[in-house]
Amino acid sequence: MELVTTHPSGGYILEELHPGMAAEKVIHVSDERIRLFAEASDDFNPVHLDDAFASKTAYRGRIAHGLLSASFGSAVVGTILPGAGAIYISQTLGFHLPVRPGDDVVVRISVISVDQESARVELNCEGFVDGKLIMDGVAVVRVPRRRRPAKD
Repeated sequence: MELVTTHPSGGYILEELHPGMAAEKVIHVSDERIRLFAEASDDFNPVHLDDAFASKTAYRGRIAHGLLSASFGSAVVGTILPGAGAIYISQTLGFHLPVRPGDDVVVRISVISVDQESARVELNCEGFVDGKLIMDGVAVVRVPRRRRPAKD
């Protein structure tokens, strides 16, 4: 695995990508982030927002929205690897463990394959809390073949 950082241009182009490239980002799951996601998604399930309700569920406490945690992959795809200009085509997801308020999620995106003809890249997407896999899946994204010229 070759850990990369944000490209100086803001995004890697298709020809710069190869299997084994990876990027990581740590995202803190705050109460505020959960509340804002509930508002953005219109998902006000009390398991995410109400301590009393959530304490009586199988999770014994509040958990973050699964799709909130999954959206952290988009943060890496859109800003680091491949970065600016990458467009999601598809995403599979598997949720393994709950994410709770106060957790730090480590999101790791790695390049599985690059299709030069279709300008699509297949990415392995994983999320971890305290070293435990909480979610995983595979994304397909379209990547620019060239950079936009700089504006003068």
